[in-house]
Amino acid sequence: MVTHQVHVRRVYGEPVPDEGLRVLVDRLWPRGLAKEKAALHLWCKEVAPTTELRTWYGHDPAKHDEFVRRYEAELADDDHVDPFAELQELAATNDVVLLTASKALDISHAAALADFLTR
Repeated sequence: MVTHQVHVRRVYGEPVPDEGLRVLVDRLWPRGLAKEKAALHLWCKEVAPTTELRTWYGHDPAKHDEFVRRYEAELADDDHVDPFAELQELAATNDVVLLTASKALDISHAAALADFLTR
C-alpha cells in the first residue's frame, strides 16, 4: 500500500520542489502575498474553521484540545463534509502540503487538519 505524506507549512515560505500539492486551507487570503508567489495547486477555504470558531479559539494553547474537537465536528457538518471529502481524496492519492498564514503551526487548524487526514 502506498502512503502519502501530509505536511503543514506557512504559506509565506518558499515552495519545496517535489514536496507535494500545495493547498491553502485558510478562509482568508494571506495578507501581502501575491498569488503567483504562493504557487498553489488549490485554495480549499471551505475546510477552514468558521469565523466563529476561529475567533473563539484565538490560538490560545489552553483552548487547543477543545478547538480540535469542535473543528472536527464542524468538518462533519453539511457545509464542510463535501470539501473535506475532496481533500481526503486528494491526500489519499498525492503528497499534500497544507498551507496556512498562522505563525503557530503546531496549534493551527492546518495541523489539526493534517492529523484528521492521516488517521
